[in-house]
Amino acid sequence: MIYLDNAATNGHKPQSVINAVNFALLNLSANPGRSGHKASTMAADLVYKTRQKTADFFGAEGAEQVVFTQNCTQSLNFVIKGVLKKGDHAVVSSLEHNAVMRPLVKTGINYSVARVYENDNDTVKAFEDKIKVNTKLVIMTAASNVTGQILPFLEVARICQKRGVLFCLDAAQGAGILPINMQGMCIDYLCAAPHKSLYAPMGLGILICRKPIESTIIEGGTGTSSLEFLQPNTLPEMLESGTINVPAIAGLSAGIDFVEKQGVENIYKKEIRLLKMLYEGLSGCENIILYTKPPFMHKYAPILPFNVKGMKSEEAAAYFDKNGIALRAGLHCAPTAHKMLGTTDSGTLRASFSVFNTENEVLRAINAAKKL
Repeated sequence: MIYLDNAATNGHKPQSVINAVNFALLNLSANPGRSGHKASTMAADLVYKTRQKTADFFGAEGAEQVVFTQNCTQSLNFVIKGVLKKGDHAVVSSLEHNAVMRPLVKTGINYSVARVYENDNDTVKAFEDKIKVNTKLVIMTAASNVTGQILPFLEVARICQKRGVLFCLDAAQGAGILPINMQGMCIDYLCAAPHKSLYAPMGLGILICRKPIESTIIEGGTGTSSLEFLQPNTLPEMLESGTINVPAIAGLSAGIDFVEKQGVENIYKKEIRLLKMLYEGLSGCENIILYTKPPFMHKYAPILPFNVKGMKSEEAAAYFDKNGIALRAGLHCAPTAHKMLGTTDSGTLRASFSVFNTENEVLRAINAAKKL
């Protein structure tokens, strides 16, 4: 199987990640922070060290700012529902995922959509123009999961800081391939999906809070302040009710080590090289529809949307699957992005890369497209 669906979840984990998860299952199957026995304290030590490693990787001030969630969607829900209140206003981009749009709509908060343009300066101005006196939060994807376009989040975050507006970065498609430093980039909240480009297992999300979360949406046992029926108001316990996913956290620790050893920039360069190769190969196929300009460094994440003329995206995906190539078809949970592409009826095929993909795999995908 040639796996080209890494934007959904990374299909191949480093052996070091697999080993770390196995070790945790064999030796750390104890609840961290709940018991005083050795296994529990060993698990708690792993969790704390992984918090610190994650904070360092993303340029946060300390381990206490790192919250482990179920997934990136839950992290975004914590921010949106925990920060915004009645009378507030929010701004989002025109490329946001439903992980942002659905909880935002659920709150009933007034929000504005800033259009994303090909020119970054136009995008930045669009965001600046949407900020109002009562704007409290700007939420922005680092890179579109549909088009792969990287948004100018640094410039927008700086404007937010100057205007006294909180800034949340959805780094589901950016963490691990784009340099992200929360302090240096004025990011108040970072939401990430480590099962993608950080090569961790599924079932784990990252939320890093440099600013407070005002209210919770999940309450329960935290192992602290157990005599009180009110949820603790300090991080990370405030947002970590119940047992956390220690094996996945162990995998995240090994995944960050892997990415740091490979080098974020080196991983990105390889994946963009493969993306360009696929783009060039498909552009020579008369039956293929491409929706973006040729990808180049620092403008696109390693994601490519395309379609086959005369076929629904799901039908084309089934064809590629029969030929041993895994692609994603449909709307990718991001209808606002497909409205911009004009593909809400058909959806698109999506190819997305990891560091484990090869040029030979890309050639096989191109040949399969030519035979359609």
